[in-house]
Amino acid sequence: MTREPPGCRRVNSLMLYTLRSITSHRSSHPERCATSSQDAFRAFHPDLEFVGKFLKPLLIGELAPEEPSQDHGKNSKIIEDFRALKKTAEDMNLFKTNHVFFLLLLAHIIALESIAWFTIFYFGNGWIPTLITAFVLATSQAQAGWLQHDYGHLSVYRKPKWNHLVHKFVIGHLKGASANWWNHRHFQHHAKPNIFHKDPDVNMLHVFVLGEWQPIEYGKKKLKYLPYNHQHEYFFLIGPPLLIPMYFQYQIIMTMIVHKNWVDLAWAISYYIRFFVTYIPFYGILGALLFLNFIRFLESHWFVWVTQMNHIVMEIDQEAYRDWFSSQLTATCNVEQSFFNDWFSGHLNFQIEHHLFPTMPRHNLHKIAPLVKSLCAKHGIEYQEKPLLRALLDIIRSLKKSGKLWLDAYLHK
Repeated sequence: MTREPPGCRRVNSLMLYTLRSITSHRSSHPERCATSSQDAFRAFHPDLEFVGKFLKPLLIGELAPEEPSQDHGKNSKIIEDFRALKKTAEDMNLFKTNHVFFLLLLAHIIALESIAWFTIFYFGNGWIPTLITAFVLATSQAQAGWLQHDYGHLSVYRKPKWNHLVHKFVIGHLKGASANWWNHRHFQHHAKPNIFHKDPDVNMLHVFVLGEWQPIEYGKKKLKYLPYNHQHEYFFLIGPPLLIPMYFQYQIIMTMIVHKNWVDLAWAISYYIRFFVTYIPFYGILGALLFLNFIRFLESHWFVWVTQMNHIVMEIDQEAYRDWFSSQLTATCNVEQSFFNDWFSGHLNFQIEHHLFPTMPRHNLHKIAPLVKSLCAKHGIEYQEKPLLRALLDIIRSLKKSGKLWLDAYLHK
């Protein structure tokens, strides 16, 4: 077997996972990668010269001649055309940031926080002002979630260190979460979207069966942790209401403590101090704690519906070792553009383009979309785009379909 040019490694959670799951090759020269693995590497690392400084000490060797390649069967023409598309995007300056855009996003989050406090300060802590304030703060939290996503993907500043710093401020001080936890989890999702055992977003801890392969396998093995044929119904009880206030919150705190992420913990503590100093005078300690969890309960609904409408309805399966372009198109779909849809989803309605170009500033995703559509049409790859309401309803339809597949396999196979 001919030795293939290797992939690459970098000392951070993004790099380590990307290379562990995408390729088993190693090299100190990312610019010389010839396999489709370099598309994943380049997608996450806008500054290859900077990354190269970390690679040379990690060079271990090349694959043994008898080692099987995971790059066999990939469409070389798609790989070539996608790289040409990325070069076109670079020539169009689509990776260049409009800093005013992100400043306005941050300003409107701070404005929402101020409006929330003023509502309680002026109108008191009755039920109506409290509910209004909770919805305003949930909106602020959701929008801060989309904003931290931008900095986490290094899509705002040219220098990674500035993105990392502001990322910690937004996700830590404005949301009380951990940048390291988010990076480790989210980049696994981007590297292998909708791939079982590699994408944590489809690791549902036996609560749901997803796609077509998993429900049939669970059914054949007579696995019944829950009545999956009713998962489209109990989704409303344990999905949107509980993800952020219970599962994520526990996971974030434990991750910071277990892995000794003291900087992230300090940023998160600053959020809690700010929140409780602001609202304990109006509600007391217990009341402020309940108020905080109600806000997270509201935000969790927003987060779950937006993040699942682009992925859970798509193919969810085991690793197929597709090229980068094909793997992202198989696992993602778009929601139609409008001012509201862009704002409501933090431009994640352009999920296809975001997955193909994760470091591209979100305000430019709509500009590259027509070119992505053309490339899909050229190679006969489906480019899914749908209205917002249909995308949300498709989540339930998908869960119901998977539940029926499980029940049929459970009873008859």
